[in-house]
Amino acid sequence: MFDLRYHVASLAAVFLALVIGILVGVGISDQGLVDSAKRSLLEQRVARLQSKLDATSKSSALSQREQRAAQVYMSETYPVLVRNRLHGKRVAVLFVGSVDGGVRSTIERTLTDSGAIEERLRALKLPLDIKGLEAKLKASPAGIGYTGRSKLQTLGQALGAELVSGGDTPLWDALTDSLVEERVGGGKQPVDGVVVARTVPPQRGATSRFLRGLYQGVDSGGVPAVGIETTTSPTSAIDAYRSGGLSSVDDVDKPAGRLALVLVLAGAPAAQYGLKATADQSLPPFSVAGG
Repeated sequence: MFDLRYHVASLAAVFLALVIGILVGVGISDQGLVDSAKRSLLEQRVARLQSKLDATSKSSALSQREQRAAQVYMSETYPVLVRNRLHGKRVAVLFVGSVDGGVRSTIERTLTDSGAIEERLRALKLPLDIKGLEAKLKASPAGIGYTGRSKLQTLGQALGAELVSGGDTPLWDALTDSLVEERVGGGKQPVDGVVVARTVPPQRGATSRFLRGLYQGVDSGGVPAVGIETTTSPTSAIDAYRSGGLSSVDDVDKPAGRLALVLVLAGAPAAQYGLKATADQSLPPFSVAGG
C-alpha cells in the first residue's frame, strides 16, 4: 500500500542531499576556503545536515538512498575537512592477520591526505603458534611472567603498550620471528595514534584471549586507537574492537569513513562510527580544529 509518510520522508532526504550539495559547491568554489573560520562554518553545516540526514534515514527506512546521498557530499567535502588535521602526527598500523593491499592503500591515502606519518606497520601471524611463542618467551628475560596460556591476555596487553610507547620493545624483539608476518618501520618512536585492521576471521580460544589483551594494551597507551573495516568485510570485527576498548570505523572504504578515521585520530570522542547497525553514529563531531 502507498504510504504518504514514506514518500514525504524520501523526498525530504533527497531535498537535504540537494541542499548539502549546494552548500558544498559554494564552499569549495570559494577561494578563501583555507581560512579557518570558513572551514569551521563548512564543518558546522556538514555536521548539522548529516544529523538531519541520519534522522531522515531512520524515519523513512531508506538507508541505502540516504547513504548514497551522504557519500556524494562527503566526497566533495572530504579533502577540505581533513587537510592538515593530523599534520606531523605519527601513526602505527596493526594488521591482525596478513596485510590486505586495498585496506593498506586506504590507510596510507587517509594519512597522507591529513598530513600524518605512518611510523610503523606490523602484521601478525594468526592463529598463534603457541608452542613457538612459549619457546621464545622462555628464552628471553623479557618473557618472565608471560609464559603459559593463562598469561596470553596479559602478554597481548604488554605488546599493545609497547607498540604505542616505542623505545625499548623487548617483547616485540623477542617474539617477532614467531608473531610477525610483515614489519615496516622501526619501533623506537612513540606514536600519536594507532589504526587496527583485522583481516582474519574471528579467532577462538587462546588467540582470541591474546587479541583482546592486545586491543586493551593499544587502548591503554593514551593515544587515539581505532579499529577499521570496509563496508563489505565478510566478517565484522566491530564487536571485538568494542570489547577491547577501541573506537571503530566500519566504512573506511568510503569518504565518510576516511573522514571519521581522521577525526578519531585527531581526538574525537571514542565510539563506534559508520553505516552498519553496530555503529553509534555515522560521524564524530567536528570538535577538533584542523591545522
